[in-house]
Amino acid sequence: METKQALVLLYNGVVVTMDQECHVIRDGAVAISGDRIKAIGPTSQILADFSTVADESIDLNGRFIMPGFVNTHVHTSQQLGKGIADDVDLMTWLHKRIWPYESHMTEEDSYLSTLLCGIELIRSGTTCFAEAGGQHVPGMVKAVEQLGIRACLTQSTMDCGDGLPPNWKYTTDECIQSQKELYDKYNNTADGRIRIWFGLRQIMNATDQLLLKTRDIAQELNTGIHMHIAEIPYENELVVSRKGVNHGTVTYLEKIGLLRSNLLAAHSVWLNDAEIGYFASGGVKVSHCPASAMRLLGFAPIKEYLEAAVCVSLGTDGAPSNNRMSMVDEMYLASLINKGREMYISGATNPTVVPAETALKMATINGAKTVLWDNEIGSLEVDKKADVIIVNPFTWSMVPLHDSISNLVYCMRTENIESVICNGKWVMKDRKIVNLNEEEIVQLAMKQARNLLERAGVNLPNRMKFV
Repeated sequence: METKQALVLLYNGVVVTMDQECHVIRDGAVAISGDRIKAIGPTSQILADFSTVADESIDLNGRFIMPGFVNTHVHTSQQLGKGIADDVDLMTWLHKRIWPYESHMTEEDSYLSTLLCGIELIRSGTTCFAEAGGQHVPGMVKAVEQLGIRACLTQSTMDCGDGLPPNWKYTTDECIQSQKELYDKYNNTADGRIRIWFGLRQIMNATDQLLLKTRDIAQELNTGIHMHIAEIPYENELVVSRKGVNHGTVTYLEKIGLLRSNLLAAHSVWLNDAEIGYFASGGVKVSHCPASAMRLLGFAPIKEYLEAAVCVSLGTDGAPSNNRMSMVDEMYLASLINKGREMYISGATNPTVVPAETALKMATINGAKTVLWDNEIGSLEVDKKADVIIVNPFTWSMVPLHDSISNLVYCMRTENIESVICNGKWVMKDRKIVNLNEEEIVQLAMKQARNLLERAGVNLPNRMKFV
């Protein structure tokens, strides 16, 4: 006997669909049946069709209804390291702070870190994220199951490189086999909310064997590859000297056939015009992390990517390289810094670069395309998964509401996000996280973070004279 699906009506709201035509319904409603969207339309029509059979009906009084954000690059296992690597260069960041921290993590550390990160993701409207690579995927899985959101989880994978901690010495076959086991055990679990991807931390920590075997196994299993690419000039210089190509990482990845539509290229800051063309022809997806890039990497060529029809989405990166896991902030920054880059590059202003509607696409439907899930998420459409956020715009930060899309990108704050639904279930309702005790997690995470830093032996500078 088939179980009756609960029917939830959200009505009298402004529905921002992010569908192909970017329709916005002023007095709109969404009907959710089980984990999917059953109907979208004017409030009068949806109420006429479903009000008598609905299990729950919520009058939104003009609030926004829109797709949940898709954060395409976040290190959930780094959340306990918030603040440990500020104001240092990338190699110091990696070798002196992050790798000692990550290499001393336990599965329990990863679990608590992912829970803490997940709270911040939910509070800022994220319903799906792509893990950029951590050491204890089972801990992440446990946390995602509890949080109720959607994730593409990736193990941090390295089989060579200078400065690696002693307990990170793995062979190529060990790297591939461990990820294959994770895929077999966890892919498509948690009611289909978890997918397992393959990870390549960066080219400086991957042999050719690892690159090629990862390419082939991901293709065989029809899953994605998540890789940090062209982050700093030194990376390109190293690839030129070691690999005999004329530019850097992207040129070499093109040469070995890794630039495919299942590759999520994080950061991708230092590319030339030819390499942007390689991304476009290969269907590579770019995760643009504006805050992190400004701190450590530089200006990514986002305008050029968009002109070449490369799919660009948004990510927050991890806490030690951003400190804020808010896609609301990243939308705002993505639009502003790319306008500023135009002045820096060309000497002339161009306020039309990355307009509000493009930034909103990056955070929603382009994010879904980047994680290879756009057939089910990223926009509000009938039969897609019910990943929905409700935004209350009636605060000092967002009124008056002259232009809905502009207000969502340039005026919205994390505090405006009131409720979050993922897979048809409430994960935050009226600003209260549903599936866990937030205060308890915060207290546990604070204690665990202190213990982890002591174990890792990470010494932070004393910036102030305390009295």
